[in-house]
Amino acid sequence: MGLNIEEQKAVERFQKEVVEPSMTKLVVLDFWAEWCGPCKALAPMLEKVAAQYADKGVVLKKINVDEEQFIASQFQVQSIPTVYAMFQGRPVADLTSARSESQLTQALDQILAQLPIDPNAAGADSDATNGMPEVEQLIAMGEQLLDAGETEKAVQLYTEIVTAAPPEIASRAEIQSGLIRALLANGQHDQAQAAFDALTDEQKADPAVAQAGAQLELSGEKVDEGELAALREKAQGGDMDARYAYAEAAFAARQRDAAADELLSMVEADREWNEGAARTKLLQIFEAVGLEDAWVVATRRRLSKILFG
Repeated sequence: MGLNIEEQKAVERFQKEVVEPSMTKLVVLDFWAEWCGPCKALAPMLEKVAAQYADKGVVLKKINVDEEQFIASQFQVQSIPTVYAMFQGRPVADLTSARSESQLTQALDQILAQLPIDPNAAGADSDATNGMPEVEQLIAMGEQLLDAGETEKAVQLYTEIVTAAPPEIASRAEIQSGLIRALLANGQHDQAQAAFDALTDEQKADPAVAQAGAQLELSGEKVDEGELAALREKAQGGDMDARYAYAEAAFAARQRDAAADELLSMVEADREWNEGAARTKLLQIFEAVGLEDAWVVATRRRLSKILFG
């Protein structure tokens, strides 16, 4: 899965001890540590309520963050105790704020009313789930690796999913998009282009894949720091073509702030230059990053202020 041996073992333990029971049960997942006083104070209440709700399909599982640091990092645990409700391999609620018995039982009642939990089920039905929850976990892990800048691991993970999963799963837009974006982030432009070109028109039309395609189109050939510095210096002379070339190179080098600043300045200086090329490039960047992204929202606001005062 693109992970080292210890990380693979941690994932396997988590799959067996938490994900598999969560296929038919509601798992209350408690992240704790031996040195954590609040964790020890909370534990008896969690155990009591879990026992009371056992006949409703609730089970308690505990993760020692010192022993399972990789799993804790995948859940982005910042402090302990942290408590989640898990169903079918994914978190469905954050129960950390439920510190009293009444708060926890109220939260569990609300969750159980919304989920198809079978308290009499002995375990997960692998045919019914078709391995999807495990794949969902791997996709989430891939996104977390990308967010953390661990691009090589992300490439390995997505490649493993594509090669090992059944075709109907491997062809999913989230997986293909993740692979293309991971390859791009890892500097493997040609491989990313080949992966995108191999997709059908229907796959390319999916929003997730289209976004990856937009990133691919904008990525271009990366330049080294020396070349980027030379382009920046040339752009400072004020020539619009040079400024545009620098903005493109900066974005390809993952310096999106610098790219946006240059393009916004170009729009402010001459919005009609080259048939509005700077504005068009900004809109392409917004699509590539994602229209709901906070950075895009803020940058669009800056563009609107320039255009409409």
